[in-house]
This record gives sequence, C-alpha cells and structure tokens, in this order.
Amino acid sequence: MLDIKVLGPGCANCSNLEKLCKEVISENGIEATVEKVTDYHKIMSYGIMSTPGLVVNGKVVHTGKLPTKSTLTHWLINALAQAETN
Repeated sequence: MLDIKVLGPGCANCSNLEKLCKEVISENGIEATVEKVTDYHKIMSYGIMSTPGLVVNGKVVHTGKLPTKSTLTHWLINALAQAETN
C-alpha cells in the first residue's frame, strides 16, 4: 500500500495533481491513500521550495510542476513494487 501526500496551498496545479494521483490509482488498481497537505509548516518540513510537491511513502519524488500521467503512473508502480519487496 502506498501513502501519497500532495503538498501545496490549494492552487490549481496542486488540485490537479491530487486528481491525477486518484485517477492513476483507480485505473491501475493500486492500493493507496492520498492526503492533501496544505499546512505551510508541514510542507516546509519536507524541504521543498515550490509546489505542488509529491511525497510517496515518505520520500519526496517531485516538486514544482504537474507531471504527466504516464510519468506519475511509472513512479507509483515502481514505488509499489519497492514497497512490496521491503
């Protein structure tokens, strides 16, 4: 199971990243939770300087722009495979 956090204050790209994560999860049958983090102190605790940010299983995987759907799918499938081997 993946723990996904979308970091951002609520801008359009942050909302779009949250929607895109949910789409990829649904389309690929990935078991995951998606949490939107809007608190600035929590966002800063991840050490990112631009949003949206994407955190998968506690690791920052992307910041600053919206990834493509295929790229996001690749990241999540790889993270799931890694989580299953640990």
